[in-house]
Amino acid sequence: MELFTAIFTGTVIAATPLIFAALGELVVEKSGVLNLGIEGMMLMGAVFAFGAVLNGWPMPVAILLGALAGAVASLLFAVLALTFLTNQYAAGLALAIFGSGVSAFVGRNFGSTPIKALKPVHIPFLSDLPVIGPLIFRFDPLVYLGLALFVAISWFLYRTPGGLILRTIGESPETAHAIGYPVIRIRYLAVLFGGLMAGLGGAYLSVAYTPLWVENMTAGKGWIALALVVFATWRPLRVLLGAWLFGGMTILELQAQARGIAVPTELLSSLPYLATIVVLVIISRNRQMLALHFPASLARPFRPAD
Repeated sequence: MELFTAIFTGTVIAATPLIFAALGELVVEKSGVLNLGIEGMMLMGAVFAFGAVLNGWPMPVAILLGALAGAVASLLFAVLALTFLTNQYAAGLALAIFGSGVSAFVGRNFGSTPIKALKPVHIPFLSDLPVIGPLIFRFDPLVYLGLALFVAISWFLYRTPGGLILRTIGESPETAHAIGYPVIRIRYLAVLFGGLMAGLGGAYLSVAYTPLWVENMTAGKGWIALALVVFATWRPLRVLLGAWLFGGMTILELQAQARGIAVPTELLSSLPYLATIVVLVIISRNRQMLALHFPASLARPFRPAD
């Protein structure tokens, strides 16, 4: 039971930064914009949140600063892609490289100084329950925030007029513009939200998951988040399940290393990435469903008619 509890809680924690980043990118792509710069935005969020905690700022303020750093980085992409109509693939890749470079520069003096990690919540009586307490009621606040945002985003996209407008813009910005919706403004807001979520995921990495700063500490999680959105066929529930799958494989890899299983560590480290991609590819083989949920105007530039 102790091993199961450790694997379950570790899975949920390891999946949390991916949940933030992938759900944010899901909203961006539903608006018809493709931002490949998630890795850079996560690194920006990680370094600014860690630096704030290291300099004595309160943990909530540091997390908010990390989220805002991701949003500011995404604004650079939005200006290039939405205002100047730069190729979205090139602008996203540039943002990923830019974020990596800026985070390395900002964190050059941080070294490997550890900080006090974000503390788990303690709910009287519930957290002390046998079995259920450790499995459900002993996570840090951002884990619960990630699950709450999953519910909120799912509800927004498929149960509100705003979600319908966003999806309409993703399908046909020309039609949405003809009806009178401010396509560019809404896309700007979607990109900023995606950057905020990516920055939040990066902040979680540096102040909760591994409370220290290491250059390029995201280790490809931004690209995994991007893949989750596509292979999950732009459905929030599949994004959540894919994030949990990656988190579970990560924890199993760590358990295997801890138990001294005679497998090269490089192979073990690659297993979470390989398993996540293979399973999600199998899930997304239904091309009819893939076409059904694919935003038709994804990565296609749009300039409102004068």
